[in-house]
Amino acid sequence: MAYTKNTELPSDRRGIAGVVNKSQDQSEKHLWASRRTRKFGRVSRQRLLVWLLSLAVIFSICFVYFGVKMHFHGFFPCEVQFLDSVSYILEPEDTTKFAHFSLGYVVREERTLLNETIEARFGGHQTLKDREKAYHATNQTIHCGFVRGSDVFPSTGFDLDEKDKKYMNTCKVVVSSCIFGSSDFLRRPTSKVISEFSKKNVCFVMFVDKQSLHKLLAEGNVPDDSGNIGLWKIVVVKNLPFEDLRKTGKVPKFLSHRLFPSSRYSIWLDSKLRLNADPMLIIEYFLWRAGSEYAISNHYARHCVWEEVLQNKRLNKYNHSAIDEQFYFYQSDGLTKYDSSDPKIPLPSFVPEGSFIVRAHTAMSNLFSCLWFNEVDRFTSRDQLSFAYTYLKLQRLNPDKPFYLNMFKDCERRAITKLFHHRTDT
Repeated sequence: MAYTKNTELPSDRRGIAGVVNKSQDQSEKHLWASRRTRKFGRVSRQRLLVWLLSLAVIFSICFVYFGVKMHFHGFFPCEVQFLDSVSYILEPEDTTKFAHFSLGYVVREERTLLNETIEARFGGHQTLKDREKAYHATNQTIHCGFVRGSDVFPSTGFDLDEKDKKYMNTCKVVVSSCIFGSSDFLRRPTSKVISEFSKKNVCFVMFVDKQSLHKLLAEGNVPDDSGNIGLWKIVVVKNLPFEDLRKTGKVPKFLSHRLFPSSRYSIWLDSKLRLNADPMLIIEYFLWRAGSEYAISNHYARHCVWEEVLQNKRLNKYNHSAIDEQFYFYQSDGLTKYDSSDPKIPLPSFVPEGSFIVRAHTAMSNLFSCLWFNEVDRFTSRDQLSFAYTYLKLQRLNPDKPFYLNMFKDCERRAITKLFHHRTDT
């Protein structure tokens, strides 16, 4: 009889074998999973290590470039305790402590005063005798730009359209800046922090030359029917008075009382800055609350004119011989080194960070602005070299007429403006 061999194991043995096989399968799976986990762990740890190292390198680079730079150059802003609203500001009624005298300005130099071969100049031809006399705070007529020549030379530059002049004559409070030679982008004030009061009552004027206007138009910054781009009223300057565009920029920077003859207050900011605060709150904080008629921040790194001279030479900011001529002249007329240990030192620094200026258009403030401009006109356009000399000489020659200048911390300037780099494609 044929039969089939039964190869099946008894049920009890089959159960044991199944358990063994299952156990072996699970062990293999665990082994594979364990190997995979270890492999994945090694890869993950390697990736994590690479990521952390990369992050550390990036952080180190940022810290060295930005952190150290900010630390040593005072790039950190600090708190400015503005009032909560322009509704709470109140202009001081008592201004009797400010010196009162009358200033007139030289508007024309006749041919009889000039050599036939000498052309008329925007700053005029101020003699050293006239220059010395101008430092006395008394009723007088002084050089302060906008000097016209004879009929042969009727204009010396900084020509404006009559409509723009008419508008500027209406301004009582002014924020102004300039772009010449297409040196900067247009930086609009941060509108959301500007009160409706200031938008209606403060003139925001940006002076530009034709080259800069064409660049703005090419970039899509087109003035509206009122001549405005955002808050900025664009005013085109024709016939620039100096070949040195930096020196031309000192005209609106220092001579706002000449450009805006009806204004009582003005704020200047370089075109590399964006205004991030309400102008009326700025005036209240830096002038009214401080009891000052002029406010400018100290330099973030240097306090002595000697240091500023070396830095200008080191960076080739201007002709070295011209810097030396100016510096030696100032030393011969009494300029000394800044000494922080001197309890009678009149300023916290002899070097300003001059990109932001707040002014009341008082007699002393206007005189100082004219004197400072005349120094820039006579010597170099590096106005940080002439600031201390001008201030100290003015104070020395007028001991009974103090000039209330508020030199505030540069970190406060950084809190209310944003700094940008100049153009690199001009």
